[in-house]
Amino acid sequence: MSRIEPTLKRLQAQGRKALIPYIMAGFPRRDVTPDLMHAMVAAGADIIELGVPFSDPMADGPVIQKAGEAALRSGIGTSEVLSMVQQFRQKDAQTPVVLMGYANPVECYDLRHGHHAFVRDAAQAGVDGVLIVDYPPEECAEFAQTLRDNEMDLIFLLAPTSTDERIAQVAKLASGYVYYVSLKGVTGAGHLDTDAVEAMLPRIRQHVKIPVGVGFGIRDATTAQAVGRVADAVVIGSRIIQILEAAPAGQEGALVGSFLADIKKVL
Repeated sequence: MSRIEPTLKRLQAQGRKALIPYIMAGFPRRDVTPDLMHAMVAAGADIIELGVPFSDPMADGPVIQKAGEAALRSGIGTSEVLSMVQQFRQKDAQTPVVLMGYANPVECYDLRHGHHAFVRDAAQAGVDGVLIVDYPPEECAEFAQTLRDNEMDLIFLLAPTSTDERIAQVAKLASGYVYYVSLKGVTGAGHLDTDAVEAMLPRIRQHVKIPVGVGFGIRDATTAQAVGRVADAVVIGSRIIQILEAAPAGQEGALVGSFLADIKKVL
């Protein structure tokens, strides 16, 4: 079992919702990520989603795309991301870490290092879950089982357009939590419809028995609180990347921490 399930069960027993911030590994600087992860935990982050840079990210809006491109220019690849998790684990053995990215870096890693090398090395680094945007459930049963065998979770996206059949397919393989994309579009969009989220979650829960996190379009405490009333977790990414982009060097952790602390109060 990964750290994700006990973390979410503990929060549920306390009547609280999980705060899941997303950052891009290696942004805004190559060496800042482990310290930034610690700062987010100190501010109340319950689970951290760490983006793996990729050149062609289909689900990411311009803010996260730009961050990923900057990280790639700095030489951040999958090996470097795993090293960052390993550094984080030297001081934090409790907070779950989820890698969010795309199939290409995972499969290229295995081509270079051997079959299932990504799963093996991610587990050794201290990763708890993996969200691969372009791995549909009908094509990754083996990958899901390999992750479970190594005490990691495979997290899937669901969308407003997901059919009951697709939701049921995801429910068979997903573990940890399911990530509901709250809108039709890419990350960072600003047209979150909380009423639509509230209407969709009962449909998802007819099939999905694990916690449901909601992300895309959550930018402040008001939207986080509205989503937290119906979801088990709130995921925030693009707004954090914008804060990092504008932060003076050395102040990234303090500024992101202040933002997350205000969000945590309403969850």
